[in-house]
Amino acid sequence: MTVLVTGGAGYIGSHVVRAFGEAGLDCVVVDDLSSGLRPFVPDDVPFIETSILDDAVVAKAMVEHEVEAVVHLAGYKYAGVSVQRPLHTYEQNVQGTVALLRAMHEAQVDKIVFSSSAAVYGTPDVDLVTEATATAPESPYGESKLIGEWLLRDAAKAFPLHHTSLRYFNVVGSAVPDLYDTSPHNLFPLVIEALVEGRTPRINGADYPTPDGTCVRDYVHVADLADAHVVAARTLLAGGRLEPVYNLGSGDGVSVREIMTAVAAATGIDFEPEIAPRRPGDPARIVASGELAARDLGWTMRHSLHDMVASAWQARQAHPA
Repeated sequence: MTVLVTGGAGYIGSHVVRAFGEAGLDCVVVDDLSSGLRPFVPDDVPFIETSILDDAVVAKAMVEHEVEAVVHLAGYKYAGVSVQRPLHTYEQNVQGTVALLRAMHEAQVDKIVFSSSAAVYGTPDVDLVTEATATAPESPYGESKLIGEWLLRDAAKAFPLHHTSLRYFNVVGSAVPDLYDTSPHNLFPLVIEALVEGRTPRINGADYPTPDGTCVRDYVHVADLADAHVVAARTLLAGGRLEPVYNLGSGDGVSVREIMTAVAAATGIDFEPEIAPRRPGDPARIVASGELAARDLGWTMRHSLHDMVASAWQARQAHPA
């Protein structure tokens, strides 16, 4: 059985590819390397450098490698920047998904696990987000991910398609030192890069209605996330049924100040973060229940906050350049 992983040279995608390899499932990677890194893909994994918008090339790859299922992670993932780049975001995330589904239909591949996002919820008014919580995305990125879910739903009504969408919350850490988060916008890389460069990390807003005044978010280790993709794909490959969407969350939030304390402990660098004004649109708290994913995907938090921070720091230390 071979699984095609779009975006498999990215931070999350490369972890998913490694997890499939450890589970004994063959992969082929499609990535345009716009944000992914070629060295993130193991040498023994077939790699096609192309955009998912080129459905003819993608369909040909599926046929040549006898692909039976797809894990779709490729896309433009910067929610904040998507406000300034809405057309690019929709092109990559909506048109890209349309092209991928067209390629799948042509190659007669009828199983897909879709990388969705907590951004589909916007600013929820509940303490614990479930799959039944209303969706209200507040950025082109969040909207594009919700549209991706709709595309899978509607395509499944028109032709055979077995699918599920995994809504990620804040993905952090590293499973192995040679894979690391390269995003210029995520909290962990921002804090770690500040320390590496001798700068003081910054907290945006310390006057929220939370226990310590800083935003509370849901953080999950990338290795746990990757394992959930393996289970989801295996279930579909075996003919099993899955829910249309699953939250991959911890059920227990961590504040930004707690992250800073954990970073100081893991790195051995003592610092007092600077306090900056709130960023517009940042909700005080977003935490998700992972109960449905635990029931169907064996989802569990196998890594502690210390594991998340320490592994991210070790991976950055392994790449001093």
